[in-house]
Amino acid sequence: MNKFRKFVNPFLGELLENIELDKEFTEGKGCYLWDNSGDRYLDCIANYGAVPFGYNPKEIWDSIIEMKEKQEPSLVQPSALKAAGELAQKLVEITPPGLDYVTFTNSGTEAVEAAIKLCRSTTERQGILATDNSFHGKTLGSLSATGNSEYQKAFCAPVAGFDFVSYGSLDLLQTQLEEKPDYYAAFIVEPVQGEGGIIEPPAGYLKEARELCREYGVLFILDEIQTGLGRTGSLFACEDEDVIPDVLLLAKALGGGIVPVGACISSKEAYNEEFANKHSSTFAGNTLACRVGLKALDILTADDQKLIHNVQKNGKFLREQLVQLKEKYPELIKAIRGRGFMLGVEFGVDRHTFPGSLLGIMADQELLTPVISSYLLNKEKLRVAPTLNGNTVIRVEPPLIMNQEQCREIVRGFDNMLAVMQQGNTARFISYLIGADDGRDFTYTADEEDRIITGSKQDYRGRFAFLIHPLDLENYLEFDGSLNAFSEEELAKLTGRWNKMVDPFLVSETEITSRNGSKIYGEFISIPYTTRELLELPGQTAVDEVKKAIKLARERGAEIVGLGAYTSVVTMGGLYVRNEDIPVTTGNSYTVVAAVEAVIEALNKLDVKPESSTAAIVGATGSIGKGTAVLLSQTVSRLLLIGNPSNRESSRKRLYRIAGEIYRYLSENIKNNYPFKPGSIGARLAERADLPAPEASLSDFVDFARNINGQGSPIIISTSIDKMLPLADEIICATNSIKELITPSNLKHGAVVCDISRPKNVSKDIEDVRPDVLVIDGGVIEVPGRPSMGWNFGFKKGLVYACMAETMMLTMDNHFENTSIGSSGVNLDSILYTMDLAEKHGFKLAELRSFDRPLGPERWNTVRDAVLAKSI
Repeated sequence: MNKFRKFVNPFLGELLENIELDKEFTEGKGCYLWDNSGDRYLDCIANYGAVPFGYNPKEIWDSIIEMKEKQEPSLVQPSALKAAGELAQKLVEITPPGLDYVTFTNSGTEAVEAAIKLCRSTTERQGILATDNSFHGKTLGSLSATGNSEYQKAFCAPVAGFDFVSYGSLDLLQTQLEEKPDYYAAFIVEPVQGEGGIIEPPAGYLKEARELCREYGVLFILDEIQTGLGRTGSLFACEDEDVIPDVLLLAKALGGGIVPVGACISSKEAYNEEFANKHSSTFAGNTLACRVGLKALDILTADDQKLIHNVQKNGKFLREQLVQLKEKYPELIKAIRGRGFMLGVEFGVDRHTFPGSLLGIMADQELLTPVISSYLLNKEKLRVAPTLNGNTVIRVEPPLIMNQEQCREIVRGFDNMLAVMQQGNTARFISYLIGADDGRDFTYTADEEDRIITGSKQDYRGRFAFLIHPLDLENYLEFDGSLNAFSEEELAKLTGRWNKMVDPFLVSETEITSRNGSKIYGEFISIPYTTRELLELPGQTAVDEVKKAIKLARERGAEIVGLGAYTSVVTMGGLYVRNEDIPVTTGNSYTVVAAVEAVIEALNKLDVKPESSTAAIVGATGSIGKGTAVLLSQTVSRLLLIGNPSNRESSRKRLYRIAGEIYRYLSENIKNNYPFKPGSIGARLAERADLPAPEASLSDFVDFARNINGQGSPIIISTSIDKMLPLADEIICATNSIKELITPSNLKHGAVVCDISRPKNVSKDIEDVRPDVLVIDGGVIEVPGRPSMGWNFGFKKGLVYACMAETMMLTMDNHFENTSIGSSGVNLDSILYTMDLAEKHGFKLAELRSFDRPLGPERWNTVRDAVLAKSI
């Protein structure tokens, strides 16, 4: 870990490290930087405009050395500060006429603070009017004038007195000034919004805004902290419109790339004695900063501003070359903006540009421009950065001394990067992040079906969202096939970085039509953690991640949210997220239905009579396990309820309660003359005189379960999986474990295993070692019409998990209530309700699958032959 991350900013340090922007630069000269490995980089950031003459300019250092040799004192307040006076005189001479006094500061944000105080004290008004999408600094006053709530919220900004209008709109500015007469002290505005994305206002805006402010008695502050001193190809950007502000703010370039210094330059009318006597700063106006500032102005104004004329010429050339790249890559570059050496490349990329790709997700998550910056740095040796507010914009803001050949170098680097990005191959584009840019073959052709994006803007009967997450690293390969180029170790390294940067994101969309003709719209939203990673997160952190995904779903218009995979587990079956202003469902009720239907179908195909068979439920204390046990109890001869051995006493207590509930349920069926098949649990219980009556208490049924538990009991409870499984003809596995619990060695000959757990609890070795055993994937459903889900989830088109199907069916029925929540939420009523919904809307069990593949005739015959051979 580098010292910046360890001792300065661990959070920014980690982000920089994750995207390989954590270079340690050890040398700088002109427009180039060298890192501690000796690699050279062309700098196109110039520290956001604060390095006008490149790194370590000789003229600036000479001025510092001269000051040292003269032994000129630097910090001598209070006194008549000689160097400060000389710099102030020079600034007054070169700025637009009518600016008379200079208040020095140590930075741009302090210059804004000074301007706010100055204008309030002069006008005796509180209000400060600023523009949306603006940036004026990060101290409290300047932050309050910054038009981006993302930077403000954590610091209780804006403080009282700050309002905002749209940048570039004179009508809205006038309306605001009219609505609050005698309220605003000043209107603060940038000639070009730098951090806002290099946004230029309409021609004439600044001049007209200045006149409106004069008309309403409002002081006009022009923030040229970034644009000023040559950046736009003019000494001051306001010169292009012949605008004279009441207050002009400078910083950045004034320090010559060596020292921090800022200036608040104001007219006599804007200045006042109260401010002059009560505003000060210990380090402001120090001799070192002012001597450097003087030399910076000398360089800028030398030879009739030759350097600035070069900025204008070279900036025009660079802009023209970038525009040609926009024409070459129109699907990637949306716009080229700005002038001089203050240019912005806006990318028009989103998930529709690269569907079925992590590149598209990066774009939606506002991560693409940082990754582009990283690519250019590491692969093309160009140093660029995104703008803070305009997160789709890369700034190109090089030192003012950059020549035309270096401009060509910038264009070549962008061209190379865009050529790779255009391929939409995530692995190729980000391989350098994990050291995989070693010349390997990254060839990959995307599955076009995966790239289908459905869902129009029409009215639907309902809208749902379903939360998913990668079960393991292989799921990343299913989503973005280009990642197959990486080894498991490389993929783990990549996802380890990815997970730390990404919020829940939209994966795909779908629209589904019920058999009755009604149409619904749905979105699949992913949480960027694998099962193991979710379980390793602190409990509340995991729940918060799910809540973030639910919030995204709600904001996107969903009316119900399904909790897929471990999003249900970490929220206690949805109990922890049932009050998030939108109903949720685990989908567990229909998962129960699908699992039981799959087992019964498999038994029928193998000519096994359920009423003569023993069924084991692994994970019987969970809501799905309990539900399948209840349904199967009407059909099978014996039930083995298997709980968690790590919590033996607690599990046994819960298992007895479940056994009691099943016995009570069957007692009610017996009373109602349910037609049990001979040999089934119900038929056997009907012959027992000691079975409690249906109206008996649950504790009576639990006592009954305890009293008869044993080898002859119709329901046996246990926490020993290895002891119970060899007795079972069919097994339903529905646990929260990520381990392989069912292996070739603990299964009965000819067993049918239905694995609902994700990740799977059944060893894949069974397929090879035990040909007599049939493993089926539980809970796979065919959706009516078999539409694309936008991503196939490892299935053929139109197939989904039962938990997804439940969410869809509830939406079709407009049943926007919490459903299948917690253990008690999955009950006979909810199970039967989803059965009815499936029939009503046309959802049905899909063709049986085994280890994510359809079960063909060959596999069925293999199992039958193996079972038959054993019986002979």
